[in-house]
This record gives sequence, C-alpha cells and structure tokens, in this order.
Amino acid sequence: MRKVLGIAILAGALGSVSAMAQSTPDQTKPQQPRPKTTSPKTTGQKPAGQKTAGTTGTLAPADHNFVHEAAIGGMAEVELGNLAKEKASNADVKSFGDRMATDHGKANDELKNWAQQKNVTLPTELDAKHKAERDRLAKLSGDAFDKAYMRLMVADHTHDVAAFKRQSTAAKDPDLKAWAGKTLPTLEDHMKMAKDTNAKVGGAAAPGKKSPTPKKTGQ
Repeated sequence: MRKVLGIAILAGALGSVSAMAQSTPDQTKPQQPRPKTTSPKTTGQKPAGQKTAGTTGTLAPADHNFVHEAAIGGMAEVELGNLAKEKASNADVKSFGDRMATDHGKANDELKNWAQQKNVTLPTELDAKHKAERDRLAKLSGDAFDKAYMRLMVADHTHDVAAFKRQSTAAKDPDLKAWAGKTLPTLEDHMKMAKDTNAKVGGAAAPGKKSPTPKKTGQ
C-alpha cells in the first residue's frame, strides 16, 4: 500500500510541474526585431547628371565660346569707337567710330537681354588682349591713330563676320542662332565701311592680304 501511495503522490507532483510548464511562456526564444522602415530624406538636390535649365552648363561649348567672345568684342568696339570720336583727325574715321559705338552698343544690349533670359553670365570687362589694344591706341593721335584704328577695325570685323556667319547656321541655341543671323548684315556693312575708310587714310592692308603690286608698263 505504501508503495502504491507513493507512486500516486509522485505522479500528481509530476502532473503539476507539467501544467506549470505549459502555462509559463517560453522565454528562451529570441524575439525577431522588426525591420525598421526609414522615410527617404528630402535633400532638395537634383539627381546626378540633371542640369538646371538656363545655366551656362546648358550651352553647347561652341555657343558658350561665341557668346564670350561676342560680349568682349562688343564692349571693345564701343570703347574704341568712343576713343575714335575723341582722337581721330579724319572726319570719316570719326564718323566710323560713332557708328561703331552706336551699333555695337545696341547689339550688346540685345545680347544682355538674351543672357538674362537664359541665365547666362556675360563678361563685364575687357580681356588682356583687348585692353592692350585699347591702351596702345589711346597713346596715339592724329594720322597715326587713324591708320592704326582703321587697320584694327578691318581685322576685327573680318573675324567677326566669319564667326557670326558660322553661328547663324551652327548655333545650338535657337535664339542665339537668330541673333547671330540678325546681327550679321550689320557686321558685313561695318567690314565694308572699315575697308573703305582704311583705304582713304592710307592704312596698311588687312592681315593676310597683300597690297597689289603695280604692273610694269615697260616705259
């Protein structure tokens, strides 16, 4: 009897332990952390490679170089034209200088308006080359000034006509192309005037051109 009773007590105790084990949560299992979801931060930056409309980066290299040269060249023509009105001794040279200051001043304003619309920054002063030309002419007067100024005008406008003619068909920016085409006839007129006036004052031939050699008559 004692043996049977002991077995019964032991069985009851084991049952109680088993019941407690089932009612107690298993704390040995590690809890899996929930994946954190982070909202993307707004940086305000544009994706890599995206360019802001209207910056100088949107201009083709050839357009950018043309605009830079046209702005500096235009400022130089105005300054030198005003210098010619003051220092020239020949009436035709004075008249030519006045025409340069007026026409190039107008073209400069048109280029500035285009640049503002495109958010393009233009040069605001002459480069070293054009400053040197201005300073050299400023030291001259009378006939020496007339000849030096007109020879420079022939060379400058020969270069300008070629550049504007090229950009009037090749410019990538349509408004810049239109402006180059619109300005070209005026520059061609300037070039003709420069050559005619240069001949009147006895200026040297334009760079790259030789003066005609008088033919021998044999007399």
